[in-house]
Amino acid sequence: MQPRAFRSGYQALTKHSRVLPEISNRQVTKQSFNYTLYLLLLKQHFETALLINDMIHKILLSIAVFVLSFNCCHAQSVSVKNDPQLHTVTFSNNKIKLVLNYDHQCQISDMEVNAQKVIDGPAGMYSEIKTTGNTFSTLHLTASPTVTVTRNAVNIKDISYGNGESLIHESWKFQVSDTGIKFTITRNCPKAFEAESVSFPAIEFNDINTWEGAFQGFGGIAWFYLFNEKLCTYGDHTNEAAFWNSKTNNGLNISVETPGKQVAMKYTRTDDDKLAYSIAVSQKEMIPRYDSGTHRRRFIRKKTDVWSPFKVIAGTTSQSIHFSFFDYAKKYGRGEFKGVNGKQVTAVLNTIARMGVIDAKHFGGNSWHTPYGPICLHEQYIAQLGLGINDPYYLNGYKQCLDFYRDNAIKHNGRVWPRWAYTNEDAMPGQFTDKGFYEAQWGYLMDSNPDFVTNVSELYDQTGDKAWVKKQQSACEKALEFLLKRDSNGNHLVEMMNDNHTEKRSSDWIDIIWASFENAFVNAKLYHALKLWSGIEQQLGNTQKASYYADYAAKLKTSFNKSTQNGGFWDEEKGYYDYWRDKDHSMHGNNLVTPVNFMAIAYGICDDTTRRNSILDQVETEMHKENLFFWPISMFPYKPDEGKEYQFPFPYYENGDIFLSWGSVAVEAYASYKPELALHYVKNILRQDSLDGLAFQRYSRKKQDGQGDDILSGNSLAVVGLYQAIYGFNPLYNRFYLNPHITKEISGSRLNYNFRGQRLIIGLDTKHYTISNDQFRVSSTGDFGFFSTGNTVLYFNKDNPAFSIKAKVGNTRHLDLNVIECNSKELIWDQIAKDASGQLTYTINHLVPGSAYAIYADNRLLKTIRSDQNGGLEFHQNFRAKEIKVMEKQ
Repeated sequence: MQPRAFRSGYQALTKHSRVLPEISNRQVTKQSFNYTLYLLLLKQHFETALLINDMIHKILLSIAVFVLSFNCCHAQSVSVKNDPQLHTVTFSNNKIKLVLNYDHQCQISDMEVNAQKVIDGPAGMYSEIKTTGNTFSTLHLTASPTVTVTRNAVNIKDISYGNGESLIHESWKFQVSDTGIKFTITRNCPKAFEAESVSFPAIEFNDINTWEGAFQGFGGIAWFYLFNEKLCTYGDHTNEAAFWNSKTNNGLNISVETPGKQVAMKYTRTDDDKLAYSIAVSQKEMIPRYDSGTHRRRFIRKKTDVWSPFKVIAGTTSQSIHFSFFDYAKKYGRGEFKGVNGKQVTAVLNTIARMGVIDAKHFGGNSWHTPYGPICLHEQYIAQLGLGINDPYYLNGYKQCLDFYRDNAIKHNGRVWPRWAYTNEDAMPGQFTDKGFYEAQWGYLMDSNPDFVTNVSELYDQTGDKAWVKKQQSACEKALEFLLKRDSNGNHLVEMMNDNHTEKRSSDWIDIIWASFENAFVNAKLYHALKLWSGIEQQLGNTQKASYYADYAAKLKTSFNKSTQNGGFWDEEKGYYDYWRDKDHSMHGNNLVTPVNFMAIAYGICDDTTRRNSILDQVETEMHKENLFFWPISMFPYKPDEGKEYQFPFPYYENGDIFLSWGSVAVEAYASYKPELALHYVKNILRQDSLDGLAFQRYSRKKQDGQGDDILSGNSLAVVGLYQAIYGFNPLYNRFYLNPHITKEISGSRLNYNFRGQRLIIGLDTKHYTISNDQFRVSSTGDFGFFSTGNTVLYFNKDNPAFSIKAKVGNTRHLDLNVIECNSKELIWDQIAKDASGQLTYTINHLVPGSAYAIYADNRLLKTIRSDQNGGLEFHQNFRAKEIKVMEKQ
């Protein structure tokens, strides 16, 4: 509409209508009456139109005022104010506020995050260098720097500190936006010099408890709960740290960009119980200062100099540091839990589960806090931890780690070095590399070979990165082949390096128990790895290798399940699996070793329900006798010569104490039999976490109190098992597979889960399960798989790796599918769409090939279609129908 044209027309009509009174005084003819009526109606039309037009203008004006006022208010969230008299600049957005002090110094003296003061002191944020005998920083300058401000930026120039031999000139720039603050430091060094340490910048937070922890860019954590004395220092190699506090829900993300340079960070509990955080930028990767000859130690006590001295090069460099706020509860919230404490679940998976990540490319089960910092490559659950952690940073970081292990931890013959540590004190003499990998002094721990393959396989399932797993193919084949060659008697049970327990050497994770020759613990892990890797070989197009591994696994399973009298591990007298057989055929470890038996069940070796029930019922009987809060590593004692001397008398350490690292296989073993028992022990773990933070190596069998100076990320594995086996969360390479074992206590849970860049919401009701994202919602009464991309959603029936129903929509905003029946002869589902316009296309698989199928919409026959030779068909449907049936015609 054009207002000017309207008003011109109205004025013309008004002028012409002046004749109307005159006409009314004359003799009215039919023609004049019609003409008069026409003019009156036309005038009324224009008046109404003008009224509407004015209303539209008023509305548009109101909208414009609203937009302008919104923009003004929005713009006011960015504020920059300079006070030349106080030599301070205050700048902020809605979530972060900084105060710069530039009176013969250059420092951030105050910082608020979501109205919480996190910096308020004489140090704050500043640059610093330390040389031999001297410390220089921007806290003390000979002259005040030059400061200029604009609407959203602060520029500081002429920042000089150091001396003639180690002089630094800096300029700072802060750019404030609604989403964060960008801090750019441009640095010029006229001369190169040797620095003991640098902080570019240093940040001193008010208190060691200001933040609970900082998630690292590679998926690990600096957990300040473990800074249990002053001058504890932890350093690692990352360019991102996300500080958080679960009580305030405040989070501060700090990321560093410095092209062509290396970034390292360190965290220190100061003498006055503050948290000092430092960013180091260098030409080459920072090297730890300790220990002599290895230089691998990331955590130190009574000191702050975690990094070795390095050369600061001459010239100009630049780095940018981005500060942004996040809401901890929103970003890491896991949904609505029923029957368990969701905050504790989140706490365990955000702290303990991440503790085994010592640094970038160094993932394991022992924490950076452990005195000699070991990583056990003979742990099959490091990727599985990622299922519970559910953070893409962890998954991407572990991919890089496994690439590092592939290139540095596998010998030419396929043997996988089983451990890495800060020092070589735990190594066999001469059996270590310059990168820190080694053979353990206790024996050749053979489970490192299958565990490397398992971790690659399970990480691939979580990421779906086929290009990455292809690059791991050769290494995994080598690792498997090394073990498969160790079968001298052809019974498909691979053999250890030691033949007899009297050699007093170990062969697996339970490293001071003398398991030898045919070891059920290692063979169970090998079976699991073979099954996983066979499927990946199939996906990579190597059907021959896929069949080879699957066939070997089947034969291993057969031998494993034979009675001990017939060369297997099943103890018919005791009703559970024994641990190992010496080369002289004598059986050992018949004391109900729980990891051996739990793995046999969880990995599918024991698929006989009678045997399964016998094992688990015996375990539960013994648990009740001692009222144990969690499963011990063995229910009964080893014989005196089957382990290291100080393991006796029973129970002590690996001879009967409680190790939490076998929680996931235990929970999975129980979940399909008695899920309420599995849940009971998960809740015990959560209760224990509330008492001591689970920050121990193990728990005493006698007092059930924490023991040992190792802190194991495996202490979280029962909670991981809660997710995988009870809630049934199983991210797979081409779908999210949901296979719950829900009890009444936890029914009604609504949980969030990150999968391939989407936030899924999982609904868990008794016999009714749902998976939804922003566009699709799929539900079923049984286990099923879900995958969505673009305008397409896939439903996978039960654990089938190929979809059964694919729905592709047009413009609809949301589609619900409730699958009622799904088999080769009949499929029934309900469909609900918020927007009923347009069409959708269904593709159906797994039908009887070449058979005729009737398609019904709300019991009305739409058409009859014959399935193709692969058992598939396709049809189109609108959104108005509520129920769809695909039925084979008889």
